[in-house]
Amino acid sequence: MLRNGTKKIQIGGVVIGGGSPVAIQSMTNTRTEDVKATAAQIQKLEAAGCEIIRCAVPTMEAAEALSAIKRQIHIPLVADIHFDYRLAVAAIENGADKIRINPGNIGDPARVRAVVQKAKEYGVPIRIGVNSGSLEKELVEKYGGVTADGLVESALDKVSLIESFGYDRLVVSIKSSDVMMCVKAHEELAKQCPYPLHVGITEAGTLLSGNIKSSIGLGLILNQGIGDTIRVSLTGDPVEEIKSAKLILRTLGLRKGGIEVVSCPTCGRTKIDLIGLANQVETMVADIPLDIKVAVMGCVVNGPGEAKEADIGIAGGIGEGLLIKKGEIVKKVKEEKLLETLRQELLNWNE
Repeated sequence: MLRNGTKKIQIGGVVIGGGSPVAIQSMTNTRTEDVKATAAQIQKLEAAGCEIIRCAVPTMEAAEALSAIKRQIHIPLVADIHFDYRLAVAAIENGADKIRINPGNIGDPARVRAVVQKAKEYGVPIRIGVNSGSLEKELVEKYGGVTADGLVESALDKVSLIESFGYDRLVVSIKSSDVMMCVKAHEELAKQCPYPLHVGITEAGTLLSGNIKSSIGLGLILNQGIGDTIRVSLTGDPVEEIKSAKLILRTLGLRKGGIEVVSCPTCGRTKIDLIGLANQVETMVADIPLDIKVAVMGCVVNGPGEAKEADIGIAGGIGEGLLIKKGEIVKKVKEEKLLETLRQELLNWNE
């Protein structure tokens, strides 16, 4: 699909915007002041495929911890600041690769200017974050509630403020837990904003509801060529956010790489623990660097036919199963050896 031609911005070693690949972002849920725990979580996120990480900076201790955290990680670090402009200044001085602020929360334009001047001095991009939950009272009154138009106006006002201080290394995000409002807001903002957009559905919820909301919202937005970085916001382990983001991008054709696992729904013909087997396969293939499709089928009757579009697959029967390649049966193996047989095939894959 044709990507929107936003301005290119470099965040640490990652370039976003201008048609660059959509970057996957997440946020730590450790106390940033706890350097060891925060660095360890970021390392896990890196291994899962996170490309930009954001940390909350609610205290001066957290701001000062960033320099120690940065020495232990390999991806750009974004400092998330609310209200106190001094924390933003300190975060930049301690090595933040980008800062996230809502100028409206910081208040006095002189304080916003101080942050911008420090960002300019260090060449650090600023992400302007606008959230439906903190939309300015006057905009809520103007539009008769929280609306997409209100979110867009709020974001553009803040962009203009930063630009008035002579700075344009900006990233913009507008988030709402209302999926369709969020989609509409991004459609409108993309027409008027030249800067890269960070896209996400905020407060999306738990693993189930959060994934569904994020998949619909991000899918509708990204499929229009809108969005330069994404976060799938989930209440839970942030590693799950990375898994979901990778799958969303791959499903939309915006990213290649990694094994895609497809599996049939269970039915009365299923004679094996298909649910358990499919989950085992998904876990097993996570670290195998292949760009292929693997099918996990529940019966030997329809399995080969249903697996035709996959590169390789397995189908279970009573006490035994089939190894299938491109819809053709390759061999029959005992049920307990199905998983290991598939693993060996993948480890020795040669197209």
